[in-house]
Amino acid sequence: MKIKKGFVAKEIAGQYVVVALGAASKIFNGIIKLNDSAKFIWDMLSEGAEKTEIVDALLAEYDVDKETAERDVDAFVAQLEGANILE
Repeated sequence: MKIKKGFVAKEIAGQYVVVALGAASKIFNGIIKLNDSAKFIWDMLSEGAEKTEIVDALLAEYDVDKETAERDVDAFVAQLEGANILE
């Protein structure tokens, strides 16, 4: 999985948000707020990481069980897919 070109996470007033730039703004004109773990997942998706890699990284970084990490990754990926942000 990978974030489509033209989508970036920006820090605005201490909060990370996803915005579309250039041509990408024609398919997405909103914003998505990111908490710390969502920003972590976003950064991994930006590098093309797959679900198993992201889950393993979440387990190493946060005090979370595998089921919760998988559920959180699935929910966030579904949100990005629904917004047409993933390749």
